[in-house]
Amino acid sequence: MLPAPLSRAVATVISVVWNRAARRPRLPLRLVLTAVVAALLSGIAALGVGLIAGGGSGGPLPGIDSGPVLQVAGAVLAAVGVTAVVAIAGVAIDRRRLADFGLHLDRDWWLDCAFGAALGLALITGVFLVGVGAAWFRVTGLVVTAAGASAVGLAAGYLVLFAAVSVAEELAVRGYLLTNLAEGLRVGPVGGSVALGGAVLATSALFGLLHAGNPSATAASTATIGLAGLFLAAGYALTGELAIPLGLHFTWNYAQGVLFGFPVSGLRLGVAVVETRETGPDLVTGGPFGPEAGLLGVAAILVGTAAIALWVRWRTGAPGPAAAVWTPDLRWRSPEE
Repeated sequence: MLPAPLSRAVATVISVVWNRAARRPRLPLRLVLTAVVAALLSGIAALGVGLIAGGGSGGPLPGIDSGPVLQVAGAVLAAVGVTAVVAIAGVAIDRRRLADFGLHLDRDWWLDCAFGAALGLALITGVFLVGVGAAWFRVTGLVVTAAGASAVGLAAGYLVLFAAVSVAEELAVRGYLLTNLAEGLRVGPVGGSVALGGAVLATSALFGLLHAGNPSATAASTATIGLAGLFLAAGYALTGELAIPLGLHFTWNYAQGVLFGFPVSGLRLGVAVVETRETGPDLVTGGPFGPEAGLLGVAAILVGTAAIALWVRWRTGAPGPAAAVWTPDLRWRSPEE
């Protein structure tokens, strides 16, 4: 038996990393352990890809442009990987189910997702119409693709790619990280709404930094993407579900890149239903980074955030922070089970 002073010291150390009441690690250790899970799964995936690539011809598929194929495959694998990490970390570390990270896929969830998708499409269409009307954009072609590429094939491929990117980014940044930060920051006198606000700000800043290495990125584009992070977090913070941000993220990107030919966070896709060229000032259009870095994009983000608040108020009666985000519904097996 340990001496009393040493026993108290050990208990203090344990309490720093282990929440006895919740029977799970505290926030910093949860995030570290989740990073370890992600690293292990990434290593296994990389090993598997290496073995497959080593056993093949090593060349592109006959008659197929392997670039878009590999892009789509990479995005799908990333989405599957993120989902696996969150599912494993949720059960083994967080003591939660995957659905509790904003994926309760009931009728209301799908209705909110449809609203988010319609909103993303409407906002980017509005950016296009205002920009063309003000001569900040010029239409240069219809159904334009890179040389030798199939418009239908690329459009369909990017449909899958952006759906996968939306799942990966929303589940990782909003679903898992924001939820854990909101739970972990709610300590002592810090209330749930304040903790949620801090988590939203932190994850939105991270969201901006994650895009800072994209082509044509600037300090202004990074700040604006951070603002877009607040925009995407609004639906989750008000409903506790990823439905609105998932639908919104998907159509926002797809409409930018495929429907109107804008750069998507600095990336040109090589296909456009309506090809456009920026002729106005970069401050307004976003220049080579795309509308997200310009005042048109900022205006769309502000309008969209207001629309989300109005939608949630109409659906629920009174919009406000969703307590489910910072109040975990923890699950574990009792000793009797």
